Amino acid sequence: MRLLLVEDDPRIAHPTMRALSDAGHQVRVENDGHRGLAAARAGAYDALLLDVMLPGQGGFEVARTLRREKVATPIIFVTARSALADRVEGLDLGGDAYLIKPFELPELLATLRAVVRRGETARSAQISFAQGAGLLDASTRQVWWQGQAVGCTAREYALLEALVVSQGRWFTRDELLSKVWGPEFTGEPRVVDVYVSYLRRKLCVGALASSRGLGYRVP
Repeated sequence: MRLLLVEDDPRIAHPTMRALSDAGHQVRVENDGHRGLAAARAGAYDALLLDVMLPGQGGFEVARTLRREKVATPIIFVTARSALADRVEGLDLGGDAYLIKPFELPELLATLRAVVRRGETARSAQISFAQGAGLLDASTRQVWWQGQAVGCTAREYALLEALVVSQGRWFTRDELLSKVWGPEFTGEPRVVDVYVSYLRRKLCVGALASSRGLGYRVP
């Protein structure tokens, strides 16, 4: 794994980095919150090991900023702050785990495996579309456009999901009627066009392409 360790105490940072490296991981170490935030924004890491009490910017604030910016890297808080209120705050801010110092290396490694495994499962349910401007989360049935949550009705979501799952492929109106409204649907076929227009208003016109004779697709 590629790991980012943000820890200002060299007595903890150095042995932790060595232990993680010996376990086969690539580890980058930063010793203050500002540098840790910049590194987390700039690099692709499998997990972030984040102290809470950091110079410059505290770990909770770093996590809050990353989650606000939709950075989904798993975060493990590694800290001496053991109060229940601190643990709750860390998890509510988007932390995936909270380890209390001192900890044993096997516990840290097991925690890393668990949070990365959960992250991989969650990402498998997320599909980006429209050159990354859109995101469809099948686990929560939530749609995002340019980082903002978009409220969709159940039918709008079902139509968009049918197109996104097979993005790039053209679907005729009849195919979409069968997939989204069901093979027994006997209503007006142009209801597909109406729902496409709803989605275009909520996303953008280019999010769903159309072509006479071919139908609709998500590019």
